[in-house]
Amino acid sequence: MTIEYDEKGKFYTDVITKLPVSCLIQTTTHLMRGFIHVRQGERFKNELEREEIFIAVTNVSILGAGDEVLFTAPFMAVKRSQIVWVMPSGNGHEASQE
Repeated sequence: MTIEYDEKGKFYTDVITKLPVSCLIQTTTHLMRGFIHVRQGERFKNELEREEIFIAVTNVSILGAGDEVLFTAPFMAVKRSQIVWVMPSGNGHEASQE
C-alpha cells in the first residue's frame, strides 16, 4: 500500500472502501450464499459489470438440495462467465441503490 501526502497534509492511499452485500449466487452448477463487496457509493449492478474475470465472494456457503450446506469458505473467487443470476438477499449491509 502506498500513501502520498500533498502540501496541505492530506493523504491519499490505494485502499478502496467497499461494503459487503449479502447475496445468493446461482452458477451453472451450484447455488451459493455469501457477500459480494461493492464500492462505497456505487450500485450492486456496477460491481457485477466490472471487466475482471473473477468476482470475490466472502463467507461463502455452497448449498445443496433443501439449503443443505455442502461447503464453506472464508473467500472464493467465482468466474463471472459461470454466473447465471445474482440476487441481493438483504441480510447484510446494503450498498447505495442510486
